[in-house]
Amino acid sequence: MTIETLSMAKAINNGLRAAMKADEKVILMGEDIGPLGGVFRVTEGLHAEFGGNRVLDTPLAESGIVGTAIGLAMRGYRPVCEIQFDGFIFPAFDQIVTQLAKLTARHQGHQTFPVVIRVPFGGHIGAVEHHQESPEAYFAHTAGLRVISPSNPHDAYWMIQEAIASNDPIMFFEPKSRYWPKGEVDLSASGSPTYSSRVVREGTGVTLVAYGPMVSMALQAAELAAEEGTSIEVIDLRSLSPIDYAPVVASVQKTGRLVVASEAPGNVSIASEVAATLAERAFYSLEAPVLRVSGFDTPFPPAKLEANYLPDVDRILEAVDRSLAY
Repeated sequence: MTIETLSMAKAINNGLRAAMKADEKVILMGEDIGPLGGVFRVTEGLHAEFGGNRVLDTPLAESGIVGTAIGLAMRGYRPVCEIQFDGFIFPAFDQIVTQLAKLTARHQGHQTFPVVIRVPFGGHIGAVEHHQESPEAYFAHTAGLRVISPSNPHDAYWMIQEAIASNDPIMFFEPKSRYWPKGEVDLSASGSPTYSSRVVREGTGVTLVAYGPMVSMALQAAELAAEEGTSIEVIDLRSLSPIDYAPVVASVQKTGRLVVASEAPGNVSIASEVAATLAERAFYSLEAPVLRVSGFDTPFPPAKLEANYLPDVDRILEAVDRSLAY
């Protein structure tokens, strides 16, 4: 076993490096990702190591980045695109949902499009408008795309490599608020974490489902609840499309209660989908309605008001209390 303690940003950096060493067809594309190393320094050092032909600084044109990546994929490359901030992805929306997501199906699988689109997403960094959004549900709704989001450095290291090795188009949502906290990464791990939900804290009283930036918040809530005698089981989805429901169903069958937490607005969201699916698959195990804790159904506010908008530990615990009150 080889263990290193890394931040998520460094873990993704190392994962990108490993993928580039393993396959010379892997190339990185994005705004300021070359000598600068990206605004979050996730690609730091890769331009110097692999050169400008494999780590490409692009113009400020997201539609051009993704459109070019589609063409490169057709020629046998494995492009990895960085969208600088979540709210900047929409100029590329047409290329992603009407082209990239559908091209493999149009070719009946004879032509693959192994494009990875890295998207720093979520709040809690005090940034300005269009820099703290959660657009993952748009893409999870789109057939032909896989949508994944790591919550810790270990998963990030392995999931980025599996995403690059996949022949499917993958949206890789990176919780920017989790870029800097460090965690252990097992560099010799076997087995894929990418498309499987995982119980990250066992409990018996309430099931709490989260993904990406909300997993750490869910774990904090579970720790505080334990001090008051409430046992919360926390599940990290990791994959948002497809979702591995088996661990969630098994947990709800044990606890009888489910709370789903995410930063995105609750209307027509990943949280909504989890709630609806568990109501179908575990209805007779539920002892209380499924509850959602989410961002509000409003545009993301100015940075000084983000604490009023984003779910926090108190809002999660309030939902847990409501669930237990039934």
